[in-house]
Amino acid sequence: MAERRTVMVAARVTPAEHATWRNKASAAGVSPSVLLREAMARTRTWTAPAMAVESERIRQIARIGNNLNQLARWVNTHRTAAEAVSVIAHLVSFERALREVARIDREAANAP
Repeated sequence: MAERRTVMVAARVTPAEHATWRNKASAAGVSPSVLLREAMARTRTWTAPAMAVESERIRQIARIGNNLNQLARWVNTHRTAAEAVSVIAHLVSFERALREVARIDREAANAP
């Protein structure tokens, strides 16, 4: 048997927000209470450590994007075959950096 819901939670909303919630619930064929419970069950909250990891990830991606722009500018200026080896070495470096960012992102997603 399912546990009875006996605790009421109150939230202050505007009349427009209340109407929107009721309309969404009606369109979904559920009560506003069910709609809100389901929405809260799907909501991911950020802990301070997770937010720090996300901020670091964003910072690293921005740095990588900046490096890629510099590399593209360099390639468009210097188009000799000998310099292609240097470009490839830089691209490998960027790939490693992206893999590191992806690893950090996976660890953050799996953190409690």
